[in-house]
Amino acid sequence: MSQSRIAIVTGAGSGIGRAVALALIEHDWIVAVLGRRLDRLEQTAALAGEPGAAAAFACDVTDEAAVHGVFDAVIARFGRIDLLFNNAGTGAPPVPIEELTLAQWRRVVDTNLTGAFLCTQAAVRAMKGQTPQGGRIINNGSISAHTPRPNSAPYTATKHAITGLTKSTALDGRRFGIACGQIDIGNAATEMTEAMARGVPQPNGELMVEPTMDVDAVAKSVVYMAGLPPSANALFLTVMATGMPFAGRG
Repeated sequence: MSQSRIAIVTGAGSGIGRAVALALIEHDWIVAVLGRRLDRLEQTAALAGEPGAAAAFACDVTDEAAVHGVFDAVIARFGRIDLLFNNAGTGAPPVPIEELTLAQWRRVVDTNLTGAFLCTQAAVRAMKGQTPQGGRIINNGSISAHTPRPNSAPYTATKHAITGLTKSTALDGRRFGIACGQIDIGNAATEMTEAMARGVPQPNGELMVEPTMDVDAVAKSVVYMAGLPPSANALFLTVMATGMPFAGRG
């Protein structure tokens, strides 16, 4: 059995997932990078620049059989799972709630919530059964786990639900040495936040350019949470652009 620490990062083909995967590798983790597009995952693995430090697995996290198959493959290859970073996510068009289609709602719920549940379920099963027992799960909750943006009901609902999943997993995993925490991220500079440079809708109806932070700040925060000793858990950690309109009224 490998003595290296083994991590799984979902949504690792770009953005936060890619940055976190590469940061973990820099801190001597071996990382299985998961996502829908194998070509993007292979790019992430290549950026690591360290042969064997990353392995790419195409996986649709909304597909139960695919998730179980990939987790089994990771265990078969590396012997165990020490860390899961539930990061895969998507959003819906920012339209009034009455204009959302059921298909748009279900796509967000299936990816952000059911996908996180399926990966958590597979990780817990593995962590309970391995020797030494235990591990850590970190969920990407987002600032939207606290407060919504205008016209964001599907995304906000799933991120509030992730908080419940985090608390339940932390409770149920406690006696098995499984820690679960949540990182709530605000305005990291990725492809998803490029619109902020042009202005995003505010509660008063105006558009405002919002500050962003380097995604490296997120990666460092996840590495910190992942590196805690088994006896400690960061249940919730918020990292955000200093100037973003989050704390306060607006």
